[in-house]
Amino acid sequence: MIQTAKDSSDRLTVKEPVSFVQDDEIENKLINIYEDRLYQEIEGFGGAFTEAGAVTLDKMSPQKRKEVIEAYFDQEKGLGYTLCRTHINSCDFSTGNYAYSETEDIELKNFSIERDKKSLIPFIKDAMKTAQREIKLFASPWSPPGWMKTTGIMNRGGKLKEEMREVWAKYYVKYIGEYAKEGIKIWGLTVQNEPKATQTWDSCVYTAEEERDFVKYFLGPELHRSGLGDVKLMIWDHNRERVYERSKLIYSDPEAAKYVWGTAFHWYSGEHFEGLSITHEAFPDKKLLFSEGCCAWADHGSWSVGEAYGHDIIGNLNNWAVGFVDWNMVLDENGGPNHVGNYCNAPIIADTRSDTLTYESSYYYIGHFSKYIRPGARRVGFSRYTDKLEVTAFKNTNGEMAVVVMNRNNEEIEFYLRCEHGVARFVSRPHSIMTLIY
Repeated sequence: MIQTAKDSSDRLTVKEPVSFVQDDEIENKLINIYEDRLYQEIEGFGGAFTEAGAVTLDKMSPQKRKEVIEAYFDQEKGLGYTLCRTHINSCDFSTGNYAYSETEDIELKNFSIERDKKSLIPFIKDAMKTAQREIKLFASPWSPPGWMKTTGIMNRGGKLKEEMREVWAKYYVKYIGEYAKEGIKIWGLTVQNEPKATQTWDSCVYTAEEERDFVKYFLGPELHRSGLGDVKLMIWDHNRERVYERSKLIYSDPEAAKYVWGTAFHWYSGEHFEGLSITHEAFPDKKLLFSEGCCAWADHGSWSVGEAYGHDIIGNLNNWAVGFVDWNMVLDENGGPNHVGNYCNAPIIADTRSDTLTYESSYYYIGHFSKYIRPGARRVGFSRYTDKLEVTAFKNTNGEMAVVVMNRNNEEIEFYLRCEHGVARFVSRPHSIMTLIY
């Protein structure tokens, strides 16, 4: 039993083992685990490599920098992250707008990732060394260069010019190739971060039809022509409330759908977990991946942030998501840097003035999943006697079971875990999360 609980010192704390007993008479307060009912396979858990996180770490002492990277990527000391995201060109969590081709460059002769080599790429490489296993890395553009857009600027929305669709598709391929030269494999791509939003920061708007046609006629074919057909291409990369509609329009076109691995989604418009299951039922061969979520800087230090993460991860996993990727892994004492003042919280806050680290409740809650539900794990069936306990359960590739039980209530809740080995009694503390391994 591993536990994190409010008003205690338990933070991913391994507790005394609990033994199963054979007791067929217990019928109340049960959480049943059905190991023979297998569902989706997990790709992994992780967070985003951003320029903001990278430059923040650059300001910390070597010891603190190492601590943060181990805290995320070391399987024993940390959370064992295996699936991460990064940005193509700048995002809001960059120190300013930038593109790899700043001025009109149809042939991409001046394409350069030199800026990424300063801080962002060293951050990724240090994580790769620490993980000592593959990190599946996918990349998302927030905006094409301004010269490719109808507005001429990267911020405040606008659209990709129709005549620039071919060169923009080649831009992704060029990016993958330049990162490969640095020893960094790009496992996947999303077509566009938040394509429905006109943000004050780097953004670009696509209708569902525009995204479909860009994938169908430009990006998909260009990836395949370039020998990159194995790159996992994801659509949408925006909030859950429109996951089904966006997926339906694109997947209903076989010529577009054949290039797409799955649908990525965020949490900023509410739960809508049912939309994930509806999408899976309609298109069971396509994956669903949570690709971004964070809380406001004002929530810094709040226990409710961790509970928000736990609730969302459980809701996603129980509705066919194959992984969960947090937003910034580390930010500074202001919740930045951010070039438009869009400050946010992160699971680790690094105070660059005092060279100290603060671990938010979200760090520990994510760990209850990422440390114990490993890539290749399969979700298994369960039933629970009360909706006051939020539950998910997985079987790892080594046969080990990982059951996560979360209690967001103010009272203790007793339950009995029942599985093929017998029955074991537990008490879930108020505002706690536990992972049970057997």
